[in-house]
Amino acid sequence: MMLPFKRAVLALLILAAPTLLQAQSAEAPVQQVLQTHADVIVKSSRKTIGPAIDALATSGLPEAQVVLERWQAKDMWVNKETGLFVFAEKADGGLQLFDVSDGSEIGSEIGIADRKQFKQLKPNSGIRGMIASALVQFRLNDPNPENRADALTAIERDAEASHLAALRGAIDTEDDADLKVRKERLERLLTIRFDEDEAARLAAIESFAGDLGVDVRATLNPLVASEIQTAQQIPDGAVSIKVGSDDLTRDQAYNLLVDAGFAPALVDSASVKETLIANISGDTVAGVQVASLNEDAARAAAYQLLAEQGLADPLVTQNEIDKAIESHSFFRVYVGAPLPVALAAQATLQDIETQVALNQTADLVLDALSLASIYFLAAIGLAITFGVMGVINMAHGEFIMMGAYTGYVVQLFIPDLTLSILVAIPCAFMVTFGAGVLMERLVIRWLYHRPLETLLATFGVSIALQQLAKNIFGTQARPLTAPAWLDGSMVINDIVSISYIRIAIFILALLFLALFLIVMNRTRLGLEVRAVTQNPRMAASMGINPDRINMLTFGFGSGIAGIAGVAIGLYAKVTSEMGSDYIVQSFMTVVVGGVGNIWGTLLGATMVGTLQKGIEWLNPSNTLAAQTYMILFIILFIQFRPRGIIALKGRAAEA
Repeated sequence: MMLPFKRAVLALLILAAPTLLQAQSAEAPVQQVLQTHADVIVKSSRKTIGPAIDALATSGLPEAQVVLERWQAKDMWVNKETGLFVFAEKADGGLQLFDVSDGSEIGSEIGIADRKQFKQLKPNSGIRGMIASALVQFRLNDPNPENRADALTAIERDAEASHLAALRGAIDTEDDADLKVRKERLERLLTIRFDEDEAARLAAIESFAGDLGVDVRATLNPLVASEIQTAQQIPDGAVSIKVGSDDLTRDQAYNLLVDAGFAPALVDSASVKETLIANISGDTVAGVQVASLNEDAARAAAYQLLAEQGLADPLVTQNEIDKAIESHSFFRVYVGAPLPVALAAQATLQDIETQVALNQTADLVLDALSLASIYFLAAIGLAITFGVMGVINMAHGEFIMMGAYTGYVVQLFIPDLTLSILVAIPCAFMVTFGAGVLMERLVIRWLYHRPLETLLATFGVSIALQQLAKNIFGTQARPLTAPAWLDGSMVINDIVSISYIRIAIFILALLFLALFLIVMNRTRLGLEVRAVTQNPRMAASMGINPDRINMLTFGFGSGIAGIAGVAIGLYAKVTSEMGSDYIVQSFMTVVVGGVGNIWGTLLGATMVGTLQKGIEWLNPSNTLAAQTYMILFIILFIQFRPRGIIALKGRAAEA
């Protein structure tokens, strides 16, 4: 018998829920803010919702952030009868309500509210985006540094004027040094864009003098947007422009006068011809025989007659053009900002452009040195076999290829990339050293002092080695993966950067330069090599075996080429043809530097690398043309200095 009574009480309490809700929420400050803008919030129009969102964001209420987040997530509802806003979750066919001020449950003692009494707020994507922008200021002070960093990223991506005050309020409380620097920089950028205080904008602009950040240029460029206009007098806030300068030619000046309605339009030759054709009467035009109108001067005279008869627009003479230009002023009007701000932005941009040019030069020099180190590493073995021994080894590139493939094979068995590279370097040296010794014993030793035959024989060996590599590894490129610590680049600023692999190759080239100097100047092998190079007969008479020294020297040079292959393979594709990409540059490096001199090889690599990068910078769209120009330049260089930059002296030079 009690069941109908309980149901009646429950129904009565549910009906009383709006009254209970009103008692709990109406006096909350955040509810009052919502009620002030209730009409636009319920309407949810992107055109009118802005003040409501701004009111919440700037209210200073701690619960404002939660309200915005729940609104954005479509968790906010409005009571149709009382107009009060609540948070709600769907449950058991109704709604579980929560207070917007503290998130506490509303009416939990009476069960679930009737969903029909509430309307869900469903902000569209545009309104959600506006709410997200408003939430940024709260996230700038979030205890989690990652959230603060995300907020800064959001502002950098889509800044608004409202973010400026939030940023300024979040700088002093920032305890992370890196984030504080980002906040201060972003605050200055927003000051330039949104601050109404001209002095503050000027100070912020001047603070970025010489800054290479792309964000700075993106902020300043709109401020210097301008238009060239003309009038009788120069208005205030405009900058005078001299006609005939690079900014404004005389033709451009007169076109401005025509567009402004201050001067008649010029009649071009096509219009003259069309007008004459339209006014042909019989065999004459304005009384002039058509047959005589075969020159521009004659056609102009006939056209002038038509103009005098009112049948055509009059021609504009040069005197009239000059008089029109002289009677008007031409000036530049800045449309992106007031004149002082625009001029300050222009001065800062000019300073930045100077710094950009200097840093681009530095970046070009780094690229040139990086390429030079690669060429030096590829050519150092050739400097031994060709420079010291005088052997034209066209298979030198294939020793580089063999070294790269050795590194690839080592990585198949050693998954640790760092360890595999450390193992691959001596393995590549041993493999290519053995191949070089074998080649010297089977081919080269029979062809000393016969350069043409040596060239043809080694070229044949080159083709055979390429085909052998294709048969073993296939035609597809094989990966020679660099360790993780070589990934990425060392970024100096937004313009200058260099990859860690290039840095490693540069260091490796210096190490091999030191190794070569130690071997040649501090070891018995080096002493014997120098003796055999300078005077083989005298060396033989002193107990040195020239045949053995030639074999070891050729093997040593080939081994260094193998190590170069490992280094080059870390960033270049490893294929059977990779050696052909470096053989020409290697020979040029050795010849330009000076045959038989390691310091000459170093200078030759620097010259070839710098020259190639310089030509590529002048002609970036055509790398092949750049290489062609480089070869032509080197041919001319050799004509004037056939012995190279550093020529050998003594008997070695005479040999």
